[in-house]
Amino acid sequence: MITNTELEHRGNLFPGKVISFSQNVDKINFTTENGVILQITILRGSVVRFRFATDDNFEKDFSYAISEDGARGYSKLEVTEKVNQYDIITSRIKIVINKNDLKATILDLEGNVICKDDWGFHWEQSYEFGGNIVKMSKSAPQGECYYGLGDKPMHLNLKGKRVENWATDQYAFSKDQDPIYKSVPFYVGLHEERAYGIFFDNTFKTFFDFCHERRNVTSFWAHGGEMNYYFFYGPNMQEVITRYTDLTGKPELPPLWALGYHQCKWSYYPEKKVKEVTSKFRKLKIPCDGIYLDIDYMDGFRCFTWNKEYFPDPKRMVAELAEDGFKTVVIIDPGIKIDKDYWVYNEAMENDYFCKRADGPYMRGKVWPGECFFPDFTNPKVREWWSGLFKELIDEIGVKGVWNDMNEPAVMEVPGKTFPDDVRHDYDGHPCSHRKAHNIYGTQMAKATYEGVKKFAYPKRPFIITRSAYSGAQRFTSSWTGDNVATWEHLWIANIQVQRMCMSGMSFTGTDIGGFAEHPTGELYARWIQLGVFHPFCRTHSSGDHGNQEPWTFGEEIVDVTRKFVELRYQLLPYLYTMFYEYAEEGIPMLKPLVLYDQLDTQTHYRTDEFIFGNQILVCPVQEPNAKGRRMYIPRGNWYNYWTREYIKGGLEHWVDADLDCIPMFIKEGSIIPKYPVQQYVGEKKIEQLNLEVYYKLGNKEVSKVFEDAQDGYDYMKGRFSLRTFSFTGKENEIIIQQHKNGTFITTYETFKIEFIALPFTIGEIEIDNEVVPLTKVNFDAKNNTIVVPKGFSELHITAV
Repeated sequence: MITNTELEHRGNLFPGKVISFSQNVDKINFTTENGVILQITILRGSVVRFRFATDDNFEKDFSYAISEDGARGYSKLEVTEKVNQYDIITSRIKIVINKNDLKATILDLEGNVICKDDWGFHWEQSYEFGGNIVKMSKSAPQGECYYGLGDKPMHLNLKGKRVENWATDQYAFSKDQDPIYKSVPFYVGLHEERAYGIFFDNTFKTFFDFCHERRNVTSFWAHGGEMNYYFFYGPNMQEVITRYTDLTGKPELPPLWALGYHQCKWSYYPEKKVKEVTSKFRKLKIPCDGIYLDIDYMDGFRCFTWNKEYFPDPKRMVAELAEDGFKTVVIIDPGIKIDKDYWVYNEAMENDYFCKRADGPYMRGKVWPGECFFPDFTNPKVREWWSGLFKELIDEIGVKGVWNDMNEPAVMEVPGKTFPDDVRHDYDGHPCSHRKAHNIYGTQMAKATYEGVKKFAYPKRPFIITRSAYSGAQRFTSSWTGDNVATWEHLWIANIQVQRMCMSGMSFTGTDIGGFAEHPTGELYARWIQLGVFHPFCRTHSSGDHGNQEPWTFGEEIVDVTRKFVELRYQLLPYLYTMFYEYAEEGIPMLKPLVLYDQLDTQTHYRTDEFIFGNQILVCPVQEPNAKGRRMYIPRGNWYNYWTREYIKGGLEHWVDADLDCIPMFIKEGSIIPKYPVQQYVGEKKIEQLNLEVYYKLGNKEVSKVFEDAQDGYDYMKGRFSLRTFSFTGKENEIIIQQHKNGTFITTYETFKIEFIALPFTIGEIEIDNEVVPLTKVNFDAKNNTIVVPKGFSELHITAV
């Protein structure tokens, strides 16, 4: 057995015995004989903060990640001192603090251990930088699984992995490469049907070891700052994630068009080329809402300028694109070209807004424009100035969205690909080095961009996309997973990354469909578009060095496949928008890996390919070339094959046929799936009727929801929305559909067209709100099993002949 003394000889220091205890409302403090303080804060009955200080001293308490709008408060808090321990009891958990060594054990109220310290808190003095390397180790019982941590391109279950959080520009990253673009120091642990979460809110370089070094130990540590982490108890995984998302912040709803299909390339220019691409989408009738302009739209890559040779009249061009249904999104990077004839550079210099090195000179680095300086986005004055720079782009020219790239921050031709450690930052009045500010630089840039676009787009909603992010970035921005590669392996990685991001509180995420680097085959592009339409953010993007990546470049067959699946996405927009409403309102992940969907089924704990889109659609991409189908796991419950209507019992692996024009896709029995008519862009058509696909289920009630509003603007925050809750109850010879509606928004349609799928009987009689109506009055189509009913019904009762 290794003793603390032996460990101290290895450079680690540990808390001594507890010598004092105090409580101030929700904060409980323990002080040890060697000057360690543990402060436990009860935020909610199942959310607790653990904060450690050494040398009797806490740092100033500040976090970019924590949302001011998160829920706070608890119904019960009891603290009891015993001979060897302190017991802290809330309405959900019990925390035991050992008096001898400050180790914590967290149990549920039945006495089951949820999470237990191994070595617990320990630290090592950093003689290179000053301060401490702070560490925490937890016991990892056999069978425990781990998920989360943002965009890691590796197996969904992190058991056995060691990972690092340091936002890195990692062009053409590979499977298991780490770190890459984002830093999300939050994970979910699952053991014996109970889930918990840990968010290590420390912006220094952090590390997580999930039984990699020591078989039964999970640990996390940082190269500076405090040991400051939040603990969330489920026991349901979704509850863990929703509580974490509530703490770090939920997003606003995006404009509905942002959930459409987007087309991007490095780069579309000049204007003639942009128009060729957009007109071809309309000619081929492939729906598309977003067209992107990469760095070549600028004058010498100077942000907030236009290349007048390529784009002589950007306002006219953007307006003409808008008339055809295209919203223009432009890229903005952090590097500002050093140029005395450049107004953005001059304004920043006059106001001292650029980052500086420790000894005084400006942080100088090479990016696309050449030699650049970089705004300090951790300074609120700089963020306010930056937000004002968007007036021309948004208010005057009419651009609808902004894409922040290179904001890790990326610097070319230097070994670390980023700023040196000694660069200084304001950090909102808490001055620090780049060691602390690096991981949040991209998020603070995205926040400043969001505030600017929101200000000048009002009363419409802003749309922002970022490459780099830290926990809490979801309040301001969507994201994509960076510079991937056109390979089958990267199709697998794309599927994993978006599932993982959804488990990490950042659901509004997608990948570069088809791969950014290199050029996909038509088959790979088709399989990727099939996956991409089921990602919350849906965009094709590619590097111009490797040829074009518009659907028509792969031939007519791929055009047809692309059209089919992009049309499906547009049909499913009310379903997707409802998913986003639940994410924005409750923090519910938009995609659910199978383990999140059914954590009690151990078969799901290591599944990577299958996921639940929303609450009721099961999707499993084909990820191998020349495949005519695949084996996949159907989760417990009963499902219908979307394409064949075949009824499938879950809890087993199945072979599923899937030619090139098909992706394995199943609908949960009892579901009511809303659909719009196919549109070429959001808002092209007035919605005259909402289609509802009703999948028969015998037995227990199944609930489905449909959220709608004006599709943009902020009236939904004032109650001007429509939230319909449908419940389906099926019997052998009858079904009942009940509807409850919230909100004051009046939809443009007056009727539902309902299609009954797999109904085991022939419809004989229909009652609407207890009144029998003739089948002719509801346009009953016996061949297709459809009826048309008023949208305002409360109960629909259908019985057999």
